[in-house]
Amino acid sequence: MHPAYSVILFTTASGAGYGLLALLGVLAPAGFVPTEFWLGFCGLFLALGLISAGLLSSAAHLGRPERAWRAFSQWRSSWLSREGVLAVATYIPSILFAAGWVFLGRTDGWIAFAGLLASVGAVLTVCATGMIYASLKPIPRWRSRYTLPVYLLMALMTGLSLLMVLLQFSGQAHTVLIVAAVATTLSCWIVKRLAWRNGDAAAFPVTANSATGLAEGAVRSIEWPHSEQNYLLKEMGYQIARKHAERLRLIAQFLAFMLPMALFCLALLAPNTALLALPLATALQLAGVLVERWLFFAEATHTVALYYG
Repeated sequence: MHPAYSVILFTTASGAGYGLLALLGVLAPAGFVPTEFWLGFCGLFLALGLISAGLLSSAAHLGRPERAWRAFSQWRSSWLSREGVLAVATYIPSILFAAGWVFLGRTDGWIAFAGLLASVGAVLTVCATGMIYASLKPIPRWRSRYTLPVYLLMALMTGLSLLMVLLQFSGQAHTVLIVAAVATTLSCWIVKRLAWRNGDAAAFPVTANSATGLAEGAVRSIEWPHSEQNYLLKEMGYQIARKHAERLRLIAQFLAFMLPMALFCLALLAPNTALLALPLATALQLAGVLVERWLFFAEATHTVALYYG
């Protein structure tokens, strides 16, 4: 499919924002993260800022953004609608949690409950986003058991990276979080490679033979169904050369997984380098996720492409 930059930005920014929000909502009330004013202000401002920027960019992708509100009515059958409902609903406990932490300096009692609700809402929203693509039968590469785990792991991975940077600048670095970031990044890398392998082997649910009922022989069109480029061919039949895809996969793996893990390990072994290593690892990781998200859309081929040969 034709990669839409607004959707790429949405999935990257909102994923990192929801990952950071989910971690803050659980770790702060548990006492694992200090309840300092600047940490709460910067952390929740960054999380909600990334989420809002992602949602606004996704709305800009719509043909008629002013009608986006109508999508909320289809929550019974549409994962896109459920994502919108969950995203809006998550703002309520998130704002209450932010207000309690920043203005009252507390993360206990009802504030802890609001943080837990915000975490649950963040996870459910990421799940709904992943299911938008995992539920699409006409795109075999997305209709995979790996699509949802990749979305969840990438949100956790980038959220952890952002949290470590915030803690490092506040002088509250946690060795346990760095170890968790290494484990999460490695897990995400493994699952993403499995997703690529599964996608490369995925077959269309229908073929020209099954569509025409001709079981034997190679069915092919003797005339093109079009005389020039059209919307479906441009958006649904977009193709990327295999050699370019392989090169971009390597770039995504180096930026999102290999180099960040090396920098995380460097921060563990030489804590005096953490102030430089952790922000660099986070920046590289987000850049790698952008490349991976572009490939996620560019490599997906819609079944309608069969009609166009």
